[in-house]
Amino acid sequence: MRNFILLLLLVSSISHAQHDPRIYDIIDAVSADRIEQDVKTLADFGTRHTLSDTVSNTRGIGAARRWIKSEFDKTSAACSGCLEVFYQSDFVPKGDSQRIVKDVNVVNVVAIQRGTKYPNRFIIMSGDIDSRVSDPTDYTSDSPGANDNASGMAGTLEAARVLSKYKFENSIIYVGLSGEEQGLYGGKGLAAYAKAQGWEIIGILNNDMIGNITGVDGVVDNRTFRIFSEPYPPEPDARRLRAMRFYGGEVDGISRQLARYVHKTTKTYMPEMNPMMIYRLDRFGRGGHHRPFNDAGFAGIRIMEAHENYTQQHQDIRVEDGIAYGDTFEHVNFPYAKKLTAVNAINLASLAWAPPAPAEVGIGGIVEASARLEWSPVEGAVAYKIYWRDTTSPTWDNARLVTGATSATLDGIVIDNYFFGVAAVGANGHESVVVFPNKIIR
Repeated sequence: MRNFILLLLLVSSISHAQHDPRIYDIIDAVSADRIEQDVKTLADFGTRHTLSDTVSNTRGIGAARRWIKSEFDKTSAACSGCLEVFYQSDFVPKGDSQRIVKDVNVVNVVAIQRGTKYPNRFIIMSGDIDSRVSDPTDYTSDSPGANDNASGMAGTLEAARVLSKYKFENSIIYVGLSGEEQGLYGGKGLAAYAKAQGWEIIGILNNDMIGNITGVDGVVDNRTFRIFSEPYPPEPDARRLRAMRFYGGEVDGISRQLARYVHKTTKTYMPEMNPMMIYRLDRFGRGGHHRPFNDAGFAGIRIMEAHENYTQQHQDIRVEDGIAYGDTFEHVNFPYAKKLTAVNAINLASLAWAPPAPAEVGIGGIVEASARLEWSPVEGAVAYKIYWRDTTSPTWDNARLVTGATSATLDGIVIDNYFFGVAAVGANGHESVVVFPNKIIR
């Protein structure tokens, strides 16, 4: 009887914690005014082109990255040194690509908030430091880059300010990445650094343009945003391709699961928002700073506005045929940037409070009337959630909580008709990313 009561209390605790009140506090703490001030400061550096001035204190990418570091340092000072702030850089020689027209040090600004239990497990939020005009090699013309991507950089700084007031089991990295417009160099450098350091990356939330609500098509929308994610890691081997052909998984790679996690958390705590799951690495034929992490085998997604205005992207500042071109401060909508910053912050927090995901998930039930799942135990997990969905559904729509076991049978659920996954659940109710089965039970 005592064990039964304890089990009921545990299930009740987990159920109650599905809505962690701290998450609502995080949403409320994000400031549109602070984001606006930061975007203005970044835009006022004139240009932040990767190849621009690094000596001036008022103009160029050098001044911008020093200011970003100073803001991370201020945040760290306010939380008694809770952030490790440093530069991470890589030398790129002239001619490495058509857009590298002189030797350059591509410098990222990194701030690590160490987890109390898993200091080597990281969830990352990134914004881009650099900007550009029409000619990607023009590093002297004014290029304020207010939306692309001072908005994402300002959101990253603000998330650090808000989340630094909390303690997390996993580590969070806030980073300003350089060299995006020249060929994703900053992301390549940090992904390689993460590999060399042996970091365990939960995933990266790449924020690239989170401040525009008026699209070039005339649509005005301050609630919808896009989540781009690749279906599975690049260049899968023949064994993986064969397994996907027979068992599924074409749309269930680690980045897609991270995207689903962001979608679910947002709909749980910010139901007024409309997250769009885009089944594509990035916009058609284009790229962003999550891609180098995907290339390195890490989960990564891009979070951005739903409606772009191409007259304000990668444009020389000018007026032509009555149209004002250029990525300038007045075009950024700061209440919207606040919302997308909050989307990032609550997902960072939820993942940083969650236990690790199961390393192995097995599934069986071929020619049976039930689906069987088993998974490796997770330190810190008090329960697990089995998720399943229609094979055509983009989101995990059904779930069953399992306590006191690392296996379960779903009676009456035919394996042929659904896709399945398992997440670990902590005592606070926060869940890991869902893991798609990676083993077949015979």
